[in-house]
Amino acid sequence: MQKLFIIGRLTADPEQRVTPSGISVCSFTVAVDRRFPVNGEMVTDFYRVNAWRQLGDNCAKYLSKGKKVAVMGELQARTYEDKTGKTRVSLDVSADEVEFLSPKGEAPQAAPRDDLPGFANLPEDELPFD
Repeated sequence: MQKLFIIGRLTADPEQRVTPSGISVCSFTVAVDRRFPVNGEMVTDFYRVNAWRQLGDNCAKYLSKGKKVAVMGELQARTYEDKTGKTRVSLDVSADEVEFLSPKGEAPQAAPRDDLPGFANLPEDELPFD
């Protein structure tokens, strides 16, 4: 058994469609920042999420670019051909649960500011607490 749990923000508005058999699916990409920098730089991973049926309907209705979500589901490998005919592999998340974490009406999170007077960004090893 596998279970993936991610928390991040949508990179774009969700896309909803219906399969030929009439099942609705909502797809969106979630950007997840890693907890610790790699070689001094923050790293962001991107996960393609598919939410099916009623869950997908709710995601399409209430989510939009920049909204924060928690997603639990299974990681699934999918193969496809790119525009040049080369076979590619994509790892997608099939969502079992999606929790909306942004308060209603919240604007997307702004980038941190370095220009606030009296404040300075400190390297992590200089912080006065663990």
